[in-house]
Amino acid sequence: QVQLAQSGGGSVQTGGSLRLSCAASEYSSRPYCMGWFRQVPMKEREGVAAIYGQGHFTYYADSVKGRFTISRDNAQKTLYLQMDTLKPEDTGMYYCAAYPPPCNGGISSLNRNKYNYWGQGTQVTVSS
Repeated sequence: QVQLAQSGGGSVQTGGSLRLSCAASEYSSRPYCMGWFRQVPMKEREGVAAIYGQGHFTYYADSVKGRFTISRDNAQKTLYLQMDTLKPEDTGMYYCAAYPPPCNGGISSLNRNKYNYWGQGTQVTVSS
């Protein structure tokens, strides 16, 4: 059972930056497939970014491409999401998530139904 503990988030003005962190309680010998998702009230949780293949591969939703960067520190078992040039539409509850390999690549990496383990969520608010 993997536990994911999130930190970071908060409130920022348009154009600002925030970084989210997600610490995993354990890994298998092969790093888990991991991703970031966000959700706003009355809408489904959507995939934002994913990382797999021991961090060699990443995939981003079109809405955040070029502004967000997902990364991982396998030694520290920590996942990050650097969010730059934030927009009001980025506002939402952000969740990190993981599932054991083999990982799905491409757009499938943002399929929330693939993920078994979820962080507690952290709020990101971007004001105009």
